[in-house]
Amino acid sequence: MANTTIPARPFGSVAVAMVTPFFEDGSLDTESCQKLALKLVDDGCDALVLSGTTGESPTTHQPEKDELVRAVKAAVGDRATIIAGAGSNDTAHAVRMAQSAEKSGADALLVLAPYYNRPSQEGVYQHIRAVTESTGLPVMLYDIPGRTGVKITDDTLMRLAELEQVLAVKDATGDVAAGLKKMHSTGLAYYSGDDSLNFSWLAHGASGVVSVAGHVMSARLRALVALMDAGDVTSAREEFYAQLPIIDAIMGGGQGAVMAKEALKMLGVIPHATLRLPLVGASAPELESLHAALAAGGYLS
Repeated sequence: MANTTIPARPFGSVAVAMVTPFFEDGSLDTESCQKLALKLVDDGCDALVLSGTTGESPTTHQPEKDELVRAVKAAVGDRATIIAGAGSNDTAHAVRMAQSAEKSGADALLVLAPYYNRPSQEGVYQHIRAVTESTGLPVMLYDIPGRTGVKITDDTLMRLAELEQVLAVKDATGDVAAGLKKMHSTGLAYYSGDDSLNFSWLAHGASGVVSVAGHVMSARLRALVALMDAGDVTSAREEFYAQLPIIDAIMGGGQGAVMAKEALKMLGVIPHATLRLPLVGASAPELESLHAALAAGGYLS
């Protein structure tokens, strides 16, 4: 029986937090950015997150972020929502990032709590509010306390949900049960921010996923969402189980940006897996395991 309670999807249902391809000398490879974006959209993505954690945002500069938005927007047009990261522990800096992304053509913003300086919840609220209200773009909040060092508490989230531009949350807290309660209390759309929990989030009513493993398997994520929308939970569970080897190969070691780039290089999507320090390339055993997983999954001949 078809699912008659499909959640609202202000930012689509299958998004990839896109890597930022570089040349071997570390400079931005705009052509590969466009090629990758087109492949992801062709494979089923209806949203792309640029200059997020996986996009190595801490080590890319504003002119590069702007060029990335312009290039990807020119490549995919209106086929996908372009969500630009606006994350910093300096509120004024985050505001400049947001405003520059809007001028460059981004469709939406990904805004997170300030990291490292561990502000109070009032500080978290004021930071996110300032970034949100600095543009006219819709906002997806990003709750990832493992990286920021500070949670967005339920009370703070309720206050943020009152802001007209805040429409959704990318949740990487690992707590799906708490997320279900927050969905109901805030009315915000929720997106899985952890590939290993994609099925669990969708089963709990999430609107979609923001994936890293989707660099390889966006088409399968689209299939997973379609099965859930059709109410075929059993088939969706089996589909997700079949995705786990790729998820483990890319995300199992906690270095999603590194392994996603290595996978894309193996698949011939990008010519180089160049990273900017402090990120470094995968080890020989990691590359061997990744190659084996891609081959077993039918992605490599």
